[in-house]
Amino acid sequence: MTTELLARREKLLGTGAPLFYKEAVNIVRGEGVWLFDPDGRRYLDMYNNVPCVGHCHPHVVEAMYRQASTLNVHSRYLHEGVLDYAERLTNHHAEELASIVFTCTGTEANEVAMGMARIATGGRGIICTDAAYHGNSAEVGKLKRARDGDPEIRAIPYPQRYRPLREVASESELTDLYLSEVRRAINSFAANNIPFAGMLVCPILANEGLPNIPNGFMSQAAEIVRDAGGLFITDEVQAGFCRTGRWWGYEVMDFVPDIVTMGKPMGNGLPLAGTVARTELVDTFRDQKRYFNTFASSPLQAAVGMAVLDVIETENLRENVAHVGEYLRAELTKIQPHCPPMAEVRGHGLFIGLEWVSDSGTKTPDREGATLLVNRLKEKGFLIGSAGSLGNVLKIRPPLVFTREHANLFLTAFAEIVEEIYGTAP
Repeated sequence: MTTELLARREKLLGTGAPLFYKEAVNIVRGEGVWLFDPDGRRYLDMYNNVPCVGHCHPHVVEAMYRQASTLNVHSRYLHEGVLDYAERLTNHHAEELASIVFTCTGTEANEVAMGMARIATGGRGIICTDAAYHGNSAEVGKLKRARDGDPEIRAIPYPQRYRPLREVASESELTDLYLSEVRRAINSFAANNIPFAGMLVCPILANEGLPNIPNGFMSQAAEIVRDAGGLFITDEVQAGFCRTGRWWGYEVMDFVPDIVTMGKPMGNGLPLAGTVARTELVDTFRDQKRYFNTFASSPLQAAVGMAVLDVIETENLRENVAHVGEYLRAELTKIQPHCPPMAEVRGHGLFIGLEWVSDSGTKTPDREGATLLVNRLKEKGFLIGSAGSLGNVLKIRPPLVFTREHANLFLTAFAEIVEEIYGTAP
């Protein structure tokens, strides 16, 4: 069955369309934190942030069905439900972030944000990190390919403590070193007569591998950017919607950005995303770009988005994420001394990264070892991923309804695999 599906997939979608795991998983049903294959075997989903309140949550499904059975049109009509959702969502942000441009994907939200910053500042230059990923469109994709030499993009080394710019340095010195990279990028734009527009980063550097960021970097970088006439944009597609135990990653980093982008978790699987900013920024963007998206800002999106917020609030998922995430990190840290390749346990809330190395002394990244762990866990019925700038970080990011009971199931399987592969028992 799987072999036949793979052959059909390559023929219909093109050879090389990405799949997870050495042996692909055929998923036919989801419920809560569980995914099921055609034979009824279940897998504990510890990767997907799309169904943030759980696969097929009844309240979200009902809201989707009810609205689709009533009305769904594009955004060029008045609809109170859309306004109610916009108001409720922006109320979860910092007070000054009061207006929103709805989109369908995080890529679109980031493209809107870049355009908004460029219009507001009159600049073009955008700073990102050297391991950034913010989407796949032609414009946003330039951030991923920053080293290709696009004159309007500058990439700085992403701030971290594990493989820092200078090995022997205090945390405050590291912060200053990375802030100097921001200043250097700004000065490079000026030297090349490219007006500066701003900086776009994930506030917890999710794609970079969830590094421990030197204290104060994000807030001070935002001030440096503003002092240079730019705007600071945070990409909350992975960090937002209580993933970290706070509503937004920028809250974890203790600052308020100028523009915020959001994506996947907003609709729990329905395409829904958005860009939040100060009202004057949104108004200017609307005036200059006349932005319109047929499927964005629809009654269906609003109804589903509202339902997601309902579940997060009524089921106290933010608190659950904080408590269960703390427990899971603590238990993984107990395993760490018995597992030499696990160099670091890091992250926020229910977003955890395990740095996997072949030599802790040299900090040599072990991408193959991380891939092996991911596939062995899949064989035992646990789905995680690997990510990071070097591809060696085990990425644990379950739906927000993940409980301590689920964590214990995973911890047991993880400890068994560590013993099987490395011969050490936690």
